This record gives sequence, C-alpha cells and structure tokens, in this order.
Amino acid sequence: MSGLIGKKIGMTSIYDANGKNIPCTVIEAGPCIVTQVRSKDKEGYDSIQLAFEDKKEKHTSKALMGHFAKAGITPKKVVAEFTRFEVGHMKQFGDILKVDIFEEGEYIDVVGISKGKGFQGVVKRHHFSGVGGATHGQHNRLRAPGSVGASSWPSRVFPGLRMAGRMGGDRVKVINLQILKIILDKNLVLVKGAVPGSNGSYVIIERWK
Repeated sequence: MSGLIGKKIGMTSIYDANGKNIPCTVIEAGPCIVTQVRSKDKEGYDSIQLAFEDKKEKHTSKALMGHFAKAGITPKKVVAEFTRFEVGHMKQFGDILKVDIFEEGEYIDVVGISKGKGFQGVVKRHHFSGVGGATHGQHNRLRAPGSVGASSWPSRVFPGLRMAGRMGGDRVKVINLQILKIILDKNLVLVKGAVPGSNGSYVIIERWK
C-alpha cells in the first residue's frame, strides 16, 4: 500500500546505536479503514479511499453519513485517496490498515498544512534584508520592501511580485523522511526531522519509493 492518514502528535528525540541524539516527529498513523475502491474499468484509474478518526454524527452531512454507512463504519473526520500501489498490496472494501504496513528504516513522504502565521511583511515572508541602514535620512525603513515597480512604463506592478501578505497555511510535502521507530501497540511512527503543521493536525504519509 502507498500510505496512511495520520495525526501529528509532537516532537521528541531518541538516541541511535552510536549514542547520537536525533530529533524526530511523532505521528499517530492509523488505523485507517478502506471506505471506497476505484477500479480502472469503472472510474478509469485504480485507487482506494481511506478514512481516519471518529467524528460525531451531528457534525456529518447526510451525504457522508450514507457514504460511511455503505462501508459499515461510523463517521470519520478525514478521508484521503491513494493511487500508488505496490504489487500484491491492493486492498478491499472495509479493510483496516495499521502502522505495520511500514518498516523501520524506510523512507516516506509526509503531506500536511503548514502553520498559519497571518499577515507578514517581506522580511519574514520572503527573507528580504530591508532597505538599508538607519543613517543618511533613512527613517523607519529597516524592514520596508523598497521599490515595487518602474515609472511611466509599465505604470503597474507585475503579478507575482514578492510583497507582504498572508503567510503559511499552505499544503506542504516533505520528502525522504526516514522512519526511526515504530510503536505498534500505540500506532505511532517516529520520523526523523520535522513535519509540516501544528500539533494535532492531520497529515498524509506516503511511501517514498
């Protein structure tokens, strides 16, 4: 199978065989239930839909209630579709996938929504250095963006210019993260390095290969 849906728990660190302290992210991966199976004959491509974590019925639309009832499960908070499969790992409707589909030492990709930082200036958002020093008539210009365009031509600002604006809250994929440890009884995966998103946010884990 190509991956699982999980929840970012937080960060910690562990020691390797050489005694080196390695920072890692703790992710609760699964269990996930197969709620839909798409086939190449019917939909034009092969994929499966996974669902993760229970959700109250009063917070679920009737359409989704019927979708989950067809699978014979309670409503779930997150659903995601996976299209990449390994040979012989195609799952069936209603199957439960757990963290044991991964192995310690293998590499994965993690997709998440980065932390929202609100409206930020060009220094923080685009790593500008500011206009210049505080002398020679410069007043309150240390974090200013500077000039944004030409004069009579083109008489406008070109689209895509790096300026102040909303920062964060984007879909981010971090690739080639190594699994350091798997705790089967608690469905936990310890991944080397950082993962996008705040603690408690949902992530999608995909096999790197």
